[in-house]
Amino acid sequence: MDTHFTEETMQTGQGSCSARVYKGASLLVPPPVVLHLHGGSFTGDSVAAGEKVANALAAAGAVVISPEYPSACLNPFPAALDAAYAMLASMRSRCPQFAHKKSLLFVAGEEAGGNLAAGLALMARDQFLTDLKGQILLSPLLDPCLATPSFRKFCPQGSVQSIAEGWQQYLGEGRGLTHPYAAPGHCTRLGGLVPALVITSEECPMRDEAKAYAERLREAGVPVEMHVLPGRAAWIPANAAAQESWPAQEETISGIFSRFFQKAGAKATQK
Repeated sequence: MDTHFTEETMQTGQGSCSARVYKGASLLVPPPVVLHLHGGSFTGDSVAAGEKVANALAAAGAVVISPEYPSACLNPFPAALDAAYAMLASMRSRCPQFAHKKSLLFVAGEEAGGNLAAGLALMARDQFLTDLKGQILLSPLLDPCLATPSFRKFCPQGSVQSIAEGWQQYLGEGRGLTHPYAAPGHCTRLGGLVPALVITSEECPMRDEAKAYAERLREAGVPVEMHVLPGRAAWIPANAAAQESWPAQEETISGIFSRFFQKAGAKATQK
């Protein structure tokens, strides 16, 4: 897909951080602005690990800001979430070169980034950040128990330990152990959240927790769009076995993203 990125230094209420800003050849009107949080089991990978999803979001007509965020190795909950929220809350006032004054604001993430995106949606509701218009969760890590049938069946043995250790380091020994922002799958108050787009795949380890979260959001009155794609989720950073299916998945999810943005109020450009 015809997308590109630039390396930028973003200013937030907490200081500055490095980020990639992705754009496609054609933008929706006004272009949605997406804060995209990459995967990596909370502890690994850099912003480059999220380029697949970031490119698909950009190809859907959005401006995508994909920042580095604190690794849980040295910074357990809530460090990464607080840093992401500072950027989300600052995007209109401090990033006018990327956000049109009428742009709709979204948050998106895959795997550990999906956890942060879901946590940000909860924070935005509780702190009355009304600019946020939607949350996009791809194979989100929502339940630290790691005991669903899909996780036991489809998580590669070599990834089980790294994900478990990532959860342990992210939750730490403080309030992360019980805080709903840290483990949204256990949150008991889901009403009033922004509309959610939840995407997983048939052979995804996080399939069951993603589906359960989507159903609980619906029960709480939150508008939800749920997609379970065939095969394996090639957007998960560690899922090398599914890479051949990525071009088809990218085209599919880019179309899903575009329709979600347009449902929220963005419009396609006139040809």
